[in-house]
Amino acid sequence: METLANLESFVRSAETGSFSAAARRMGLTPAAVSRNVAMLERNLGVRLFHRSTRRLLLSEAGERFLQSIGGNLDALQQAISETASGAAVPAGVLKISLSPTFGSTHILPLLPEFLRRYPLIRPEWHFENRAVDLIADGYDAAIGAGFDLAPGIVARTLAPAHIIAVASPAYMTGRTPPADPAGLAQLDGIVMRSLRTGRIRHWAMRDVAGREMMAALPERVVVNDPAPMCVAARLGLGIALVAVPDALPDLESGRLIRLLPDWYADAGAISLYYDSRHQLPAKTRAFVDLVAEAFRRERLAERFAGSLGGTPI
Repeated sequence: METLANLESFVRSAETGSFSAAARRMGLTPAAVSRNVAMLERNLGVRLFHRSTRRLLLSEAGERFLQSIGGNLDALQQAISETASGAAVPAGVLKISLSPTFGSTHILPLLPEFLRRYPLIRPEWHFENRAVDLIADGYDAAIGAGFDLAPGIVARTLAPAHIIAVASPAYMTGRTPPADPAGLAQLDGIVMRSLRTGRIRHWAMRDVAGREMMAALPERVVVNDPAPMCVAARLGLGIALVAVPDALPDLESGRLIRLLPDWYADAGAISLYYDSRHQLPAKTRAFVDLVAEAFRRERLAERFAGSLGGTPI
């Protein structure tokens, strides 16, 4: 009878198209995954993959074998995990992807309570400014905006991702506040260059009446992450267009003030992403529930909305 390791190595390699990607997901070396697949092929007496230097392709026999396994492997793994950890008690490594600023400010503070409730969970949280591939990279969940919804991946909306204009009180001393986004062109801009595209992101802002206008900030200071944008704004270097969650602590403390309180840019939604193709593992369900509970308790969806007018509360 085949071992679970051999079967999982085959299924994950088929899903990702790579022994290396499958190894990252399973916490093994590529050599170990390749060896497990080779052993499975030898035991079955068929070639499951066509191998090339770039990618693995399923053979006809491999396609049939993958279809015959279906979701049984995940169900078996789930049953083993839940039985070993005591009747579905949340346990195991919980691999999550979070943006650095948002994750550190709003999600990481939930960790002490999370671990108090679920001491058998070991968090492995990656703080990164990229939309990860949950399946290929082996993440249990991710929080962010703008992820592609691959088959089986669901997005649970947590809050709006609204962009607002902020500056320090010191910077605005002696300056006339702009009446509309076009007026930002007369001030110093703190802008961000996208790591993915290499371009400076410019925003079209809208007001509560539905009017739209480009916010043409001069490129006085260029950075590549929202956190230094807020720091530069606090230092009085100019105006920054940042997401409300990233600026909220500074707005609530008075270190930053909001300009154009009736105007904001809509960057979509902050969502919690996870794989719903099979029964959600207890550890992932515990994380999803805790985050949703915190957003309700702290009224974060309301506080993150830049469309309400005035400084977020």
